[in-house]
Amino acid sequence: MARDEAAVRAAVEKTAAVLSAAGFPKMAARVLMTLLVADRGGLTAAELGETMGVSAAAVSGAVRYLQNLGVAHRVAQPGSRRDRYELVDDAWYTTSLKNSPLYATLAGLAESLLDALGATESAAAVRARDMADFYRFLEVRMPALLEEWETERRP
Repeated sequence: MARDEAAVRAAVEKTAAVLSAAGFPKMAARVLMTLLVADRGGLTAAELGETMGVSAAAVSGAVRYLQNLGVAHRVAQPGSRRDRYELVDDAWYTTSLKNSPLYATLAGLAESLLDALGATESAAAVRARDMADFYRFLEVRMPALLEEWETERRP
């Protein structure tokens, strides 16, 4: 079956919209999904802009955001001044979750908030404790869950 570019673009935009609704920056979500479906494995900023119908400058911040997450990286093009952007070798979701200190940071912030609230059993303290406990749970469980996923997806 041949690749249906219109369907691919629609799926990219729909997935990017869902990621954006969940809090991911809109342009970064669009770039991420565009790189995901790139047959050549990577695209220059100009190619990303052309594919998405935006300027290469609009792509710049999104690419920087994805690089900071550890999801994408820049690859120099021999003989060219343009760099190509690619997703990391292992799965983007695995890399971002494995390398993310987000759970520990959020748990620590919730614990600090709990300390500031005092040793009360107020509704605010209960919610802060629940938040801290939840993110500590994720911090502990996520590495094992990702290892399980990597085992599951291997042929």
